[in-house]
Amino acid sequence: MYDTVVIGAGPAGMTAALYAGRSNLKVALLERGIYGGQMNNTAEIENYPGYDHISGPALAEKMFEPLEKFGVDHIFGTLVRIEEDGPIKKIITEDDVLETKTVILAMGAKHRLLGVPGEDTYNSRGVSYCAVCDGAFFRGQKLLVVGGGDSAVEEALFLTQFAESVTIVHRRDQLRAQKVIQDRAFANEKINFIWDSVVEEIKGDDLRVQSVRIKNVKTEEVSELDFGGVFVYVGLDPMTDSVADLGITDEAGWIITNEKMETSKSGIYAIGDIRQNQLRQIATAVGNGAVAGQEVYNYITELAE
Repeated sequence: MYDTVVIGAGPAGMTAALYAGRSNLKVALLERGIYGGQMNNTAEIENYPGYDHISGPALAEKMFEPLEKFGVDHIFGTLVRIEEDGPIKKIITEDDVLETKTVILAMGAKHRLLGVPGEDTYNSRGVSYCAVCDGAFFRGQKLLVVGGGDSAVEEALFLTQFAESVTIVHRRDQLRAQKVIQDRAFANEKINFIWDSVVEEIKGDDLRVQSVRIKNVKTEEVSELDFGGVFVYVGLDPMTDSVADLGITDEAGWIITNEKMETSKSGIYAIGDIRQNQLRQIATAVGNGAVAGQEVYNYITELAE
């Protein structure tokens, strides 16, 4: 029997596990992959307090290190569903059942797909959602980055160290990224821009991507341009399918909480990118995790009284 099971080992989940563990609670951290979440896809982090810059994997390792000291059980597994049995929650995974007094949901979000012909066909054959993971495979090629937010522009900048050129295509006439990131992109001679446009189709041969059909949303003009790779950053979707039946999400699937990270279900909390939130950053995820870890301690203390 655990006091809390944290589902997801991104920055939010690891922080919640740390705070709960330091409060002498019995904690399990359930993760289906490597700890760190989307931080592992980020080459350089420059907006996390205490670091001028640090790689995502390095920051993930630093966050994970203290958990063993405070007795947090790290369990590999995928959440299938959560069942409520009175005050006890049963965490059903593909291989096991964990019983706990509270649950902290921190499954995060995943990259949204374009949903165009060729995207699935050429996934991992020229279509990628992680420049840090795959950028080195595209040395000397012309690359297309789809999107206009922080992630799209940051990853475009990262790709310039490998690519002959990087083109950013965005459906609007200006970027949404932070100004400091925009300024770097505009100053980089390897980066080009296609405005007011969307990808209609990704084309290639039997092996990999060769070209992309792009449509201007204002003029409806369609052009086909040669690219050796396509990197997609058009938003995030919450990973909440496994808790959809709990009635704690909005219409888009984001989990609704109060300032204490409490959902509408007693003893179930949600933190990080999975929440209905305006800003999804490492710093905000860590703040969410700290609040939830403390609130779980308060909840269990009240149960014992």
